[in-house]
Amino acid sequence: MDTFADLLDSAEEWCAAAIEDAQEGRWVRDAVERQVMADIAAATNALHGGRQAPFTGDAWQVRMGRIANWAGVLRLAARAGRWELHPVVGHRPPRPAGMAELLSGIYAIGEQGERWMARFLRERRTPAEKEIARAEGFLTGPGSMEDLHLFFYDD
Repeated sequence: MDTFADLLDSAEEWCAAAIEDAQEGRWVRDAVERQVMADIAAATNALHGGRQAPFTGDAWQVRMGRIANWAGVLRLAARAGRWELHPVVGHRPPRPAGMAELLSGIYAIGEQGERWMARFLRERRTPAEKEIARAEGFLTGPGSMEDLHLFFYDD
């Protein structure tokens, strides 16, 4: 069975591939891709008030919900641009990587948030603190997906 560490490593690899290919000029975002990324940033505002992850002072439902929200936003983004989301664990991102690979990498973490939330609602079980903290750090804060626009030089 895949572990959360495998999932996070794969998500990071897929996102890094897309960012690297953009920075090296192998992927040049078009106007739709730039707008979709701006919309993702607006829709996934963590409302953390400048606090840094992990958000240990927040209720578990808020923490898991903040992560799970990314999944729905990314599904909508993928549909809007007609990009296909791919499983990332056990797969290398195709190169050159682009929008589909970037969204797939981020989606993997959001989807895990949805699984955590469903399990919490069903069984009242929470994920390990270390896992949710790592997911929060991947999505929120300096150098995270929240800062994604800073990694692209084509604006």
